[in-house]
Amino acid sequence: MEDEDDERTGTFAMRNPPNTEKRVLVVDDSEVIADTLAMVLSAEGFHAVASYSAADALKLLQSESFDVLISDVMMPGMTGIELAMDVARRRAVRAVLLMSGVAGTADLLENARKLGYSFEILAKPAFPTDVIKKIQQLLA
Repeated sequence: MEDEDDERTGTFAMRNPPNTEKRVLVVDDSEVIADTLAMVLSAEGFHAVASYSAADALKLLQSESFDVLISDVMMPGMTGIELAMDVARRRAVRAVLLMSGVAGTADLLENARKLGYSFEILAKPAFPTDVIKKIQQLLA
């Protein structure tokens, strides 16, 4: 990977952004959160797609492949943990990262563990750098 500075325009460009081959599906019922996180990840070189429900995410996973699923835990309808278990069972992604701002998710995670699933979880609000670092660790 080589970086280039263009002194004429004052821009900085990377010839080969480091994460362009990594596809991330971001799922959150808050469109602002999903869109913002997808934009941050895209700016870091990931191919990021936002989805606003577990049902829509499952539809996307039928037609597209993703390396990482990032999902909010507490969503109407299917929870992020239920989505993660379904995706893990079908081996639809390489890694799952859950995010939650609700303390009550511990019980949901414990139930998933009893069923044999273990997922990484970040507390909301999560700093974008923490999310990027965790994705890179999961894919390493």
